Amino acid sequence: MLVNYEEHTRTLVISFDGEIDHHSCASMAVISDDAIKKYLPQKLIFDFRGVKFMDSAGIGMIIGRYKQLIRFGGKAEMQNVGDDVKRIFNMVGIFKIIPLAKEKEEV
Repeated sequence: MLVNYEEHTRTLVISFDGEIDHHSCASMAVISDDAIKKYLPQKLIFDFRGVKFMDSAGIGMIIGRYKQLIRFGGKAEMQNVGDDVKRIFNMVGIFKIIPLAKEKEEV
């Protein structure tokens, strides 16, 4: 599992690549927490472009980062969520807490 982050004018993008499961969540949480504390973003975007699988530990990790972010007054959204992960997010209702960014339409 790879975790990358980029900061752009008070917006932090955290990108995940690989499987988000109980084996990878602890290190992902530490990397994400450090980036949130460092940049104190107004907006955090979780980018799931490279994620093919996520279990309940991954959902807990995402919610934990969200809770940290809102303590600093930030807002979050998700983008590039694949169909398999989107199905899981819909089942647990996570989009009611962290919205899915609107996809740009291709012309």
